[in-house]
Amino acid sequence: MAYPDELLSEQEHVVVHSHPHFKMLIFPTLAFLVTLGAGIWLAILAKDAGSPWNTVGLIAIAVVALVLIVWLFLAPLVRWRTTHFIVTTDRLIAREGVLKRTGIDIPMGRINSVQFEHGLLDRVFGCGTLIIESASDEPLRFEDIPHVEKVHTVIYREVNDNPYDDYRPGAQQTTPLPPPGDGHPPRGERRR
Repeated sequence: MAYPDELLSEQEHVVVHSHPHFKMLIFPTLAFLVTLGAGIWLAILAKDAGSPWNTVGLIAIAVVALVLIVWLFLAPLVRWRTTHFIVTTDRLIAREGVLKRTGIDIPMGRINSVQFEHGLLDRVFGCGTLIIESASDEPLRFEDIPHVEKVHTVIYREVNDNPYDDYRPGAQQTTPLPPPGDGHPPRGERRR
């Protein structure tokens, strides 16, 4: 799902839009499968019970399984789907939540430094934590960012906005910067 264009300023364009990495859904998916398997197994056992108890047992198993599936699987899935990390040409945007929606916008001009870190498991999955230092007191940490090194590079380039550091294959390369000064050698070389 793309970020709505009506929420962007006139010349602003989305550069990166992602949800957290799917690794945050591994344990909820396992919980779903275990709950489903245990529910089926208990339902088979409950069928063998006496006449009124088999119906009561099946209803109790269904209610408990439904509560566990909603709590352990559907809630994390909705949380994952409604969490957005967006980098535009003007700002960094983070949004999350369903009932209680929270968000933060950081203008590119306010970002002081961009760092990333990823452990062994993050490297296996191709994600990591992005650390943004801005004018705020504490650095902001965005966890489970897919392709964190690429996102780090994109933010760095957007912050610095240097046209000479952008490499685009097939595009005409820009000319190098002119030498500093007025064409005279630097002062240290004049005195020789």
